[in-house]
Amino acid sequence: MAKDLWLPKGCELPDGSRIRTLLYSGDEWQIFDTNGSNNILLMRPELAQKWDEFGFLDESLLGDVAFASESFRSLSSHKKYTLAAVENGKSPESKLDALAFAFALKESRKLSADASFHDAVYVEQYSRLLPAWTLTPHVDDEVVLGTWITGGVIISTESFRRLTNLAGWMHVGDLAEVVKAAGFSVPAGAGLLTKRRPASQAKNDAKASIAKEDVVEPDQAHTPEEPAEGKVFKLAGRPQLEEFFNEHVIDIIFNAEKYQALGIDFPSAIVLHGPPGCGKTFAVERLVEFINWPSYSIDSNSVGSPYIHETSKKISDVFDKAIDGAPSVVVIDEMESFLSDRRSGNTSGLHHVEEVAEFLRRIPEAIKNKVLIIAMTNLIEMIDPAILRRGRFDHIIEVGMPSREEVASLVDALLSKLPKADDLNAYKILDALTGKALSDSAFVIREAARIAAKAGKTELDQQSIEAALNNLPKDQEKNSRRIGFVWDDK
Repeated sequence: MAKDLWLPKGCELPDGSRIRTLLYSGDEWQIFDTNGSNNILLMRPELAQKWDEFGFLDESLLGDVAFASESFRSLSSHKKYTLAAVENGKSPESKLDALAFAFALKESRKLSADASFHDAVYVEQYSRLLPAWTLTPHVDDEVVLGTWITGGVIISTESFRRLTNLAGWMHVGDLAEVVKAAGFSVPAGAGLLTKRRPASQAKNDAKASIAKEDVVEPDQAHTPEEPAEGKVFKLAGRPQLEEFFNEHVIDIIFNAEKYQALGIDFPSAIVLHGPPGCGKTFAVERLVEFINWPSYSIDSNSVGSPYIHETSKKISDVFDKAIDGAPSVVVIDEMESFLSDRRSGNTSGLHHVEEVAEFLRRIPEAIKNKVLIIAMTNLIEMIDPAILRRGRFDHIIEVGMPSREEVASLVDALLSKLPKADDLNAYKILDALTGKALSDSAFVIREAARIAAKAGKTELDQQSIEAALNNLPKDQEKNSRRIGFVWDDK
């Protein structure tokens, strides 16, 4: 969510309604709940103009809203229709809701061959996904649809059997119809794979896997799918981390037979640690996308609770879902929030000991049931030693701040998506970005694009790049932390 609200609570809109709460937000747009019959989408004028140029929204649908010195364009949507961020939206309530999203995805794709809809705004009333064109990696439409249907589990509709596990509230024939409505293919005879669930059970099973008796071929539903022929896992600018993932995860998963012959059944759990911005999250996201398994997250936002026993219960629920949907991935972010040393005086009581014990119990069980576990932390020294012993996390990997070559690789990738002036020489600023967080490099390119657009330019030029660099917060002192990647495999 955005830190700053464009409109304060109680602000009166042109139609007489008033702002109540912020529902969703992006860099260039915000969605608000009002006390009227409509919700409202506010956007920067530049984004509204781009949507109009591509044909996503007609200018006649937009209004104007001004507050203080700011001016925005607005779009109203009746509350009976979904108006939400694709990244944070809830799973559909019914087959009709899912079909509406699939149709909007298909129709929106006709308007742009290149836009990624993973960070779009879904406007059900006008059957549109409005792309934000943020500087983030492109996500295939099949993954966008699968993630929406499951309410946030990153999965492609191409993994249809596993998708049926995660969308157990929907009859598999209906699910096949939704996928086809978006223009994608499903396995032959998909509508015959399962029985229809009683209507009374539909929503209770929304997050559960399909019951064993409903599945005709349960063994195949849990078989890892081979990556497309010639598809190789790459991690630009991180060759050693790329090599580690290929050797210790991907090869074991997709060549299981040769490893099982020597007693290696499944990849061990992994910890990535390093300073904020070093690229841990980005690396894990690319790995999860490549493996294409259902992904479950454990972090302070998803399972944290002030109530005793509630956090450990939520942690257990996540592991249960991951095991039910296996093979799958559990990503533990900010693991120091749950797994700090129990002997430390900074722990928050007996319920913290209970949380650590829950992880100690569930991690080996999950690995045995083909759940890949990857954890991340900025504070490896705070983690309870019992968690880091072999049998829980076998691989402790340090990810350092990026080198010049790694920064150059990221900058090249970001600039490849944008129109550039002939005189642009991004390499002049690499010295300033080397050793900083990769997110700083992304910020500079994104900020340069904003500055160029504000000035009415149609291309990214050197002046905009250098102005963006000046907006980057200055470090108080040069950090002498080791640059690069350290592989500590015990």
